[in-house]
Amino acid sequence: MEMKPINSGKLRAIGYDPRARILQVQLDNGSTLLYSGVGEDIWRRLSSSGAAWSFYRDNIEEEFTVKRVSGSAPAEKNPLDELFGQK
Repeated sequence: MEMKPINSGKLRAIGYDPRARILQVQLDNGSTLLYSGVGEDIWRRLSSSGAAWSFYRDNIEEEFTVKRVSGSAPAEKNPLDELFGQK
């Protein structure tokens, strides 16, 4: 998968496999995350967004199944964990 360098918030690179519908995201902490079931429209909107970090947070981070393939970020965190102080 070809990765597109990006410097927006914590995003450092993004890539997309249209046949597999997988979005790959590299974060500034070294984590690489794979999101499955991502449509081409979402990819186009993310890759052309002037505010890619905000778009990622609002439309991808908690909307698609994620698998961590490297790094130290939690792979499948519950968004309520932070609210209730869980780690």
